[in-house]
Amino acid sequence: MRTWYSTLSKDERHTFWACYGGWTLDALDAQMLPLVLPALIAQWQFGRTAAGSIMSAALACSAVGGWLGGALADRYGRVRILQVTLFCFSLFSLLAALAQSPEQLILLKALQGLGFGGEWAVGSVLVAEVLRPEHRGKSLGIIQSGWAVGWGLAVLLFTVCSAMLPQAICWRVLFALGVLPALLVLYIQRSIPEPLRNHGSDVSAKIPGSRRPARFNLLSIFAPETLRITLIGALLGLGAHGGYYALTTWLPTYLMVERHISVATTGAYLGIIIVSFGLGCFGAAYLLDIIGRRYTILLFALGSIATISLYLLLPTSTTEMFYLGFPLGFCSAGIPASLGALFSELFPTGIRGTGVGFCYNFGRIASAGFPALVGAFSGEIGLRRAIGVDAVVGYGIVAVAVLALPETRRRVLQEQRQTVTPGAI
Repeated sequence: MRTWYSTLSKDERHTFWACYGGWTLDALDAQMLPLVLPALIAQWQFGRTAAGSIMSAALACSAVGGWLGGALADRYGRVRILQVTLFCFSLFSLLAALAQSPEQLILLKALQGLGFGGEWAVGSVLVAEVLRPEHRGKSLGIIQSGWAVGWGLAVLLFTVCSAMLPQAICWRVLFALGVLPALLVLYIQRSIPEPLRNHGSDVSAKIPGSRRPARFNLLSIFAPETLRITLIGALLGLGAHGGYYALTTWLPTYLMVERHISVATTGAYLGIIIVSFGLGCFGAAYLLDIIGRRYTILLFALGSIATISLYLLLPTSTTEMFYLGFPLGFCSAGIPASLGALFSELFPTGIRGTGVGFCYNFGRIASAGFPALVGAFSGEIGLRRAIGVDAVVGYGIVAVAVLALPETRRRVLQEQRQTVTPGAI
């Protein structure tokens, strides 16, 4: 990493670390909900289907936020909209800590999802446009490893708070920590340049009128020139999110409730998955620039199907699950670590934010039913099999969809960049 990182300019480094920090803090808060679901179920006495609906509402609204945020970034600039999404995410996370009923929590988590979805989409496009093509895959893949850091911090804080505080207070404290991403707004305002949106310089731009200044148009990605890419990209996003959220939303509950593993031991099991997830992001980061985007995603999708089958669909002892956590986390990391680079390279500059926001976040809204389906099917086939089947179906969709997309490794997005004074919110 040091060799290529040392060649980055000041602007490239600031952009890299701002987005790394953003995704780390987003993960910190996003992973809190799966961890505290047992406490919420116990406090408010609702079933698994209702519990899954909280996560589904957040995912559905994050999809809307990602598509909307990407389109706004095309119109008003990447840096400005990135600040807005972070502020929105932090505000509603803090308010969720004050919820007095499941209905209030669902609403606040849904509103928080608007900022959560927009932050990933806008940040991916910003990194893709600021960093040079030969480092784009590595940069976005390594930035995705920030998700593992945030996830690990969430488990650590959950373990500590659970030991020190009653359940009824613990989850509120953890949600309140979601205000931390707001601190990044000041850093972004001072340090991150707005990339030059030179529509004519993008060698992939084939849309008539793409040289004109970008306008706010959510439907621009459905033009005949990009319709096929948009639909297949959306299908890829569906599979990636469906598999991931079916697995991670319910896994802590499965370990604690059905396997009867203590909170501290559950933290150890999740810790193995989280560490390997981070390593998987690094592995994908380098494979992206060596074997390309398509084969990297296909490799990790097939690996995920195999490890999930062993982990959840076949009879597995508690000890075996512990050791299988490493390949499970490693394989599940490669797909999200690859999507930022692939989606950013599929669309021309004038609609790049809209395209990335839609494809990635269509997967969120379409896969929002996966956590609820797991909860519903768990009564028929058991929670373990429900998680496994849903996750395998999701990653199977990924394997099929990615083969229908073109290889975009080292595609040039812009010929030049310029530094401007970052705008305030």
